[in-house]
Amino acid sequence: MKFTIRRCAMLLLAAGMLTTALPQRGGSGPPPPQETRLPNGKLQSDEILKTEHEANLKDAAELADLVDQLKIDLEKNDRFVVSMATIKKTDDIEKLAKRIRGRLRRN
Repeated sequence: MKFTIRRCAMLLLAAGMLTTALPQRGGSGPPPPQETRLPNGKLQSDEILKTEHEANLKDAAELADLVDQLKIDLEKNDRFVVSMATIKKTDDIEKLAKRIRGRLRRN
């Protein structure tokens, strides 16, 4: 009986040591795909980054305009009264900022 328990314990120990000693294959997933080229010879990922950069610049300019408008509205309004248009501008500012942040995080 003791011999059988000892043998099982040794087999489990050997199996554990064997699994840690073997090299791991595959890593964290499949190998990265090859870069896709467009018909004009440019990399697709480079073109996507360029397009997203231009969209970020456009959205940042729109964001700056909205912030300036918001500042003017807040200076114009009373401290206790805020118009619905001002609140809508804050929502638009938040949406633009999230859109820009999302594009930047993907890159």
